[in-house]
Amino acid sequence: MKKNCFARFAAAALSLAMLAGCGVSQSSDSAAEDTGSADSVELIVFAAASMTETLNQIAEDYKAVDPNVTLTFSFASSGDLLTQIKEGADCDVFISAAPKQMNALDGSLKDDTDKNPDGLDELLDGTRIDLLENKVTLAVPEGNPKGVQSFDDLADKLKSGDVLLAIGNSDVPVGQYTQKIFAHYGLDEAVLASSGVLTYGSNVKEVTTQVSEGAVDCGIIYATDAFSAGLDTVDEATADMCGQVIYPAAVLKNSTHADEAKAFLDYLTTDEAGKVFESVGFTTLA
Repeated sequence: MKKNCFARFAAAALSLAMLAGCGVSQSSDSAAEDTGSADSVELIVFAAASMTETLNQIAEDYKAVDPNVTLTFSFASSGDLLTQIKEGADCDVFISAAPKQMNALDGSLKDDTDKNPDGLDELLDGTRIDLLENKVTLAVPEGNPKGVQSFDDLADKLKSGDVLLAIGNSDVPVGQYTQKIFAHYGLDEAVLASSGVLTYGSNVKEVTTQVSEGAVDCGIIYATDAFSAGLDTVDEATADMCGQVIYPAAVLKNSTHADEAKAFLDYLTTDEAGKVFESVGFTTLA
């Protein structure tokens, strides 16, 4: 009788131990899953459309640097991206194709109504850098059917109505650089537009597509976009004509992953990332 009681007691104790063991195992698995989930981070990067090819390549390279970070890009004109940020869109890192759009978010400039008209303070302190420099070029479709030779030649052909030119809208950086080129040559954009010698794109990629498809005789685009599209360029604008084409970058103050965002921004200044940028014609600055 005592033996049977002891056997039943031993069996019960063994069952409880097994259940406890299963419980520990399940708890550990759950904790591991929670830890893995906590380590996974999505960074939302708003970047000028002219950076599409390079940043997509860098995203592939960055997987080896930090496999727990997923980079989600939103490529558009810098003006559109600025508007989205102002309207409260989620964004961890912003890279614009001109200082103007970055200045509009820079709290250190909030007393300068020309540069920061809304007095916004959206950049994380100490993260703004000048990342890259690009060039503004005059690109032509295959075969250069109108024989456009230079910006000087373009100015003459625009005045005589002998060429159809694609340019960016006035609210995007490439369009703003174009306006400076027009001013350099004493060209009135409104007059040119009314005479039918201009077409527009809402970002540099749209302008590049018009040139690539031969829908226009030439287009004013960045050197990097011309390279990526395999287009010939016949001239490059000087700093006297349109100023320097600087791409600033910064982490946004409302980033929910500020440490990871700063780490990615730091990576963009490395030699590895620099080689990708330089391969299409960017000059690295940071």
